[in-house]
Amino acid sequence: MLPMSPKALASASVALSGILWGLFWIPMRLLGEAGLPPGWATVLIYAVAALALGPFALRRRAELAAGGMAAVVTGVMTGGGFALYAMALLLTDVARTILLFYLTPVWGALLGRLILGERITALRMAALVSGILGLLVVFRADEQIPLPQNAGDLFALAAGVIWAYGSLRLYVTGSALSAPSSVFLFFAAGLGFCLAVALPLEGIAPVLDGSRLAGAAPLVALTVGLAVLPATVLTLWGAARLSAARVGILLMGEIAVGVTSAAILTDEPFGAREIVGTVLILTAGLLEISGRDKPAPGPSAG
Repeated sequence: MLPMSPKALASASVALSGILWGLFWIPMRLLGEAGLPPGWATVLIYAVAALALGPFALRRRAELAAGGMAAVVTGVMTGGGFALYAMALLLTDVARTILLFYLTPVWGALLGRLILGERITALRMAALVSGILGLLVVFRADEQIPLPQNAGDLFALAAGVIWAYGSLRLYVTGSALSAPSSVFLFFAAGLGFCLAVALPLEGIAPVLDGSRLAGAAPLVALTVGLAVLPATVLTLWGAARLSAARVGILLMGEIAVGVTSAAILTDEPFGAREIVGTVLILTAGLLEISGRDKPAPGPSAG
């Protein structure tokens, strides 16, 4: 069996993480059923993950210091984008959350043009059109003004934009930080985002009483250990070695896994409209990945 090339291994890593993320909505919904508001559920997951990675971060403190503010900003963008996505899973339908988040190829292509000067090819333009049409279908543009219908929709849409920028920064800086350092910053900087932005966005968050915290603690620990940490390591390790647009495409396995599992396990509506929107957004991804992937530029976007 021939060894995988570094690019193929990175692609496989991101694709596998997409499958894991596709099931992430299940423990999030269980945390909601345990009485945790969306903001607090996300804060606890980030806090547990950051604490678990603390010893590894201490051993790499020189590397983290060398990364400077640029590495912190990347952590805030990637961790913050995922925080809004996690909250959206408890605030709107699973399918809508996943579809709106996975407009990342659209945002990745636009940001690549604005920041890196990447050319908008015919295939990329077709991908943009297909993704935007998918967005309009999901938002029922034929029946109403195509705007987010609730806070969860808005969080999911914003999460995709923020994550696209964060993954573009990972691509530009390449593997300047080791995977453990990148993952630690994802959760540590993301925790700061949760406390400063996500909780206030939820309004006046209810006090987290001891009984609810104690009841949810085992599920939080299992979610972090079995799903969040492995998926994050796979995602960030691969994202540092691939273009932002390609990362967005490879993560689209989450659409199939998440939407299908939600349709089977919940009573959320998923009919012809949602199927059309899914196909259009997946088509955007397939068109994007069919283009050639240029080598990553050297570190710059501090």
